[in-house]
Amino acid sequence: MRASSPRTHHKNPEADMTKTTTPFSAPLSRRSVLVGLGLAAGSAVFGLPRGAAALEGTLVVSNWGGDWNERTIKFVEAPLVESQGIKIVRDLGMEPERKAKLIAEKRLRRGTIDVIHINEGDSVELNGQDVLADIDFAKVPNYADVVPALKSKPFFVPWLYSGVTLIYNKDKVPNPPKSYAELWDKKWAGKLGLTNQLYFNYVMMAGLIKGGNVTNTEEGKKRLIELKELTQPRIYAAHQQLAAGLANGEVDIAINYKARGLQWANDGAPLAIQYPAEGAIAVMFGAALPKRAPSPELAYVYFNAMLDPKAMAGLAGASFYAPANAKAALSPELKAKIDFTAAEAAALKFPDYEHVAKNTAEWLEWWNKNIAR
Repeated sequence: MRASSPRTHHKNPEADMTKTTTPFSAPLSRRSVLVGLGLAAGSAVFGLPRGAAALEGTLVVSNWGGDWNERTIKFVEAPLVESQGIKIVRDLGMEPERKAKLIAEKRLRRGTIDVIHINEGDSVELNGQDVLADIDFAKVPNYADVVPALKSKPFFVPWLYSGVTLIYNKDKVPNPPKSYAELWDKKWAGKLGLTNQLYFNYVMMAGLIKGGNVTNTEEGKKRLIELKELTQPRIYAAHQQLAAGLANGEVDIAINYKARGLQWANDGAPLAIQYPAEGAIAVMFGAALPKRAPSPELAYVYFNAMLDPKAMAGLAGASFYAPANAKAALSPELKAKIDFTAAEAAALKFPDYEHVAKNTAEWLEWWNKNIAR
């Protein structure tokens, strides 16, 4: 599903995350397949077959930093890629800078990036810039086990997903808002925390309320100005700062990915999650192959490692994002915590990422001028 990263990396990732219209026209909708399938547990694949030859070469991976990158190294890169003899060079940063670098390199005969970690929306934007290659999924054996509803694009490897929910301090907010719309209330003045990393999700959220939809974004911008006037929300640079604000009592409510709220609660913060009545905006993270990647064959090794069921189960347990591989062996308790109920899955709102791709640069400029300052 579709999008940043939080415990925090530069953007979840969590920027963080799919859509209601164009990109996902398949015989079965993403929503219906997710409701029907859930995340089935299954046997795990534990790396290379015995006797497989070690690989050589250097792979440049563009990724968020922070805990997102640390988990990527722990569960994917170190045990499943570097262990094969591949040297990974990590190019870490916020996604706007990383995307800009990739776009700039399309003028070159050969680029510098082999794998780029992005959310699904960014993949659509970059594909429109003609910098991503279609992926030969026959070279990614673990892709066969990806939940069918997540297989929406030929240029994107789905990996982890969640949804934008209401996260609140259960010790200080006994009666939390049950919907996005309920945040538009003066009683939350000074209590609401937002992060610049999710500006595009907030624009869609504001368009969704009052019977709207995720493409009603011009109206959404007007409503965000109203929200600012009513509540004067604290704006944090990234997920990590927002987490600190919740922990130290600067704010009592945040709008962020369910996975991030679960991470922060797991770290000891007295937080709870409220699924919004409108339906949570879905977010999915994954990776893509640049057209001018210097080592595309090694990139395929990396993609398959990302989807390894053992790695995915480990990532789910550490990050609380739901894994794309349906055979990730999750305990019933973990699955119940990180996944959505059938009703919640049915209500997920999938962004129209073609619409997002056309407007995200303008939204960011608008956000910085009107909300972030």
